[in-house]
Amino acid sequence: MSFNGLGMHLGNLSRLSDAESRSISAENPTGEKGKGAMEVPVAGAARELGRGWKVRPCIMIRAGETVTLADIVGSGAIQQMWFTLTGNWRFSILRIYWDEQEHPSVEVPIGDFFCCGWGSSANHSGANFRQLSSLAVCVNPGNAFNSYWEMPFRKRCRITVTNIEEPVTDKPDERSVCFFYQINYALTGVPDDAAYFHAQFRRSNPVPYKEVHTVLDGVRGRGHYAGTYMAWGVHNNGWWGEGEMKFFMDGDSEFPTICGTGTEDYFCGSYGFDVGLEQGGYREFTTPYAGLHQVMKPDGLYQSQQRFGMYRWHIADPIRFKQDLRVTMQALGWRSNGRYLPLQDDLASVAYWYQTLPTAPFPPLPDRDLLEVI
Repeated sequence: MSFNGLGMHLGNLSRLSDAESRSISAENPTGEKGKGAMEVPVAGAARELGRGWKVRPCIMIRAGETVTLADIVGSGAIQQMWFTLTGNWRFSILRIYWDEQEHPSVEVPIGDFFCCGWGSSANHSGANFRQLSSLAVCVNPGNAFNSYWEMPFRKRCRITVTNIEEPVTDKPDERSVCFFYQINYALTGVPDDAAYFHAQFRRSNPVPYKEVHTVLDGVRGRGHYAGTYMAWGVHNNGWWGEGEMKFFMDGDSEFPTICGTGTEDYFCGSYGFDVGLEQGGYREFTTPYAGLHQVMKPDGLYQSQQRFGMYRWHIADPIRFKQDLRVTMQALGWRSNGRYLPLQDDLASVAYWYQTLPTAPFPPLPDRDLLEVI
């Protein structure tokens, strides 16, 4: 069989393919061949240079507006996405629809999708920037969001962004998002055993006492779990990561098939990510498959809580299911006399997985007030 140009890595980079490379950006909104850089400048920095120069590098998304970034018809796969945007990253919602499904398979605030659940553009000050270098997601200076998840589709791919900021009646541009993007994809055949990419956001703020945070539930179909991002806001003193990550699959009820041994263990660290106070305490790290890349400390004034961002990619060890999947995380600390303390922390998570269609409808995304980071 001829090589379809998917599943790229150094070992097959030399192989020729009949796949067609395409890219969608503000300079070529349709991705069509030979249709880039066609905008005619009537004002702005390129007004003296004419067509073919840097005329339309970004778009503005008004408060309350949904914009379609990509609407691709045919067979192929998204291979890379690059975004950078202004505003509160929890208030720009990324949705991706596969083939002709009416409900999305991806529905996540953009910041959380790119493992930056605690931030905003902060007027390019860099105050919220945390470098992340991994195989699936990279966050580069300053606030450049990159996704390398391969996302195959057979009939159609539609990608939208919604700015859920509340509009200001007499100032329609007051809370607009300045959005730069590039979506790189291949038009090619997709093998029969290729599943569809999914991602879902959930937040428990606070986690109810003696209950768990649900990372994912309601999944029906065949597939495999591919990764987790978690933004963890601590509400107590002391160590907060004794809780276990559990995977209930294919009919599991009370007890899971896969059970971890602690929060930092699941995210491929150990002993509280703590290298000792004399070494600085918590140690940030980013690796190809896992990391603690956000450690946000109190500033002695209004930023009073410790906050953490962690990711774990199941690229080398996908968690396969045949019928259904549910994923939970416990929030556990310590109380007196060597006893666990069920915590009531702020847990927001993104679950990433591949599965067959149809996708079960997601639970409603929290409203703007419940999404906001305070």
